[in-house]
Amino acid sequence: MKVVKFGGSSLASGGQINKVFEIVTSDPERKIVVVSAPGKRYPEDTKVTDLLIECGQASLMHHDYQELAGKVLERYSGIAEELGLGCDIIKEICEDLMERLEGDKSKPDRFMDRIKASGEDNNAKLVAAYFQKQGVEAHYVDPGSAGLIVSAEPGNAQALPEAYEQLQALRSYPGISIFPGFFGYSKDGDVYTFSRSGSDITGSILANAVKADLYENFTDVDAVYSVNPFIVEKPKEIKELTYREMRELSYAGFSVLHDEALVPAFRAGIPVHVKNTNNPSAPGTRIVAERDNTNGPVIGIASDEGFCSIYVSKYLMNREIGFGRRLLAILEDFGLSYEHTPSGIDDISVILRESQLEDATEEQIKERIMTELHADEVKFEHSLALIMVVGEGMRRNVGTMSRASKALANAQVNIEMINQGSSEVSMMFGVKEVDEKRAVHALYDEFFAPVTV
Repeated sequence: MKVVKFGGSSLASGGQINKVFEIVTSDPERKIVVVSAPGKRYPEDTKVTDLLIECGQASLMHHDYQELAGKVLERYSGIAEELGLGCDIIKEICEDLMERLEGDKSKPDRFMDRIKASGEDNNAKLVAAYFQKQGVEAHYVDPGSAGLIVSAEPGNAQALPEAYEQLQALRSYPGISIFPGFFGYSKDGDVYTFSRSGSDITGSILANAVKADLYENFTDVDAVYSVNPFIVEKPKEIKELTYREMRELSYAGFSVLHDEALVPAFRAGIPVHVKNTNNPSAPGTRIVAERDNTNGPVIGIASDEGFCSIYVSKYLMNREIGFGRRLLAILEDFGLSYEHTPSGIDDISVILRESQLEDATEEQIKERIMTELHADEVKFEHSLALIMVVGEGMRRNVGTMSRASKALANAQVNIEMINQGSSEVSMMFGVKEVDEKRAVHALYDEFFAPVTV
């Protein structure tokens, strides 16, 4: 049995949904299909989820949302018309959306989760209707009825252990199950969504629950690339990488798979296969527990911007018990989460997402660190990009860090910070955002450019 998930670009139009139909029905092992909300049809287009967010916010503010709701319904109507579906499915979708928009607004976060989830939920109904029209036994599956029970955390729901037990029954469902991604239900029966791009998470949860042989994730690229193709032209495709490598790359900016999506599949030991809806014959990229390290020390390079660091220096810091704990407790008081904490004997840096900080907060944090920890120096560094160099092969290769540092030096990129994970599967460099692309090019040329003799 295979669980197969299709992203928003794969479901953005009637033509794309027909491709999905051909792919699913070409393999009888594809029994469970997870769908996203309709994505962009062209670069300037708007995703249905983004339209729904605007619509929900207008409703919360008691503004007229009819025009925005009309745009959402136009997308579904256009798809239905392309597929030759009747008016019944659009009537059902319209009634569902209006019921949600007119629902209880006493808890805005929960209200917005219910609105956002309608994108996937109604698209699953539409896709199931098309499969049935084509004479295939297919059924829309409601996540609540199927048992996808999640924690009551708006925008950050987690599948509860009992969900996996209940979802196992999907194995015996007749025909093809069309399952909406991105959300589940709390024990109280309320809708809660996973973090953004959470349809990947749904697919991984279902693959784990039904003990699938393979989890296929269809998107709009032929493979996972060794570096962002918007930075390096025609980068090398990755044929196979490990869960750990993909997790590191996803965290650091690879957008092909949600960075939390691999966890359920990883725990069940289920391989993940990334493929292209528009070119299904392409070999794609397999994500597995272990692979042969025959490609050199590095499998991929990822980068992401929007970070800042808090540098704290204090003489004999290493002898002061609890210094790091008290520093992080101060950040916790301000509701801040941290990404990394590289340190030395007398100094430590805490890396944060810059979007969490406000100017007023920055001064308050600095004052508390100076006052409570008696630091010698506290300094904020803004506009940083983090570049992650990833590869299981680094554990068995000497000199990878040296090669990377030398490549950055030759490219005149100043390294603001270096941090190597204890797993030795990744190393991270902090550079100024203005140097990000130059740094990525330098590292790609060092580890992937053909060797000339």
